[in-house]
Amino acid sequence: MHESIPGFAMPPEDEVRRAADALRMLADPTRIKILWALLQGESSVACLADLVGAAPTAVSQHLAKLRLAGLVGNRREGTFVYYTVEDPTVAALLERVLRRELAGS
Repeated sequence: MHESIPGFAMPPEDEVRRAADALRMLADPTRIKILWALLQGESSVACLADLVGAAPTAVSQHLAKLRLAGLVGNRREGTFVYYTVEDPTVAALLERVLRRELAGS
């Protein structure tokens, strides 16, 4: 039946699973705020906690999950760890669902 639709192709199962995992990571208001803050620039846990109104331990746990999902990365500078958004599609997706524009875009 679908052979009649020109150019129709279902995405590979591993891509669908990866997309679903990434969307699950975004299904939390605190994680959305964290990612939005990180899209403005690199930040530490303490700064993110202040920005999103959550405890630093909670922000750390969210960041760990986002890092495992490949959405954020980090770098260590002495005793501080700074986080950034690693997945470039995050910005477009959040801009779309929040209907906002990033500063400087």
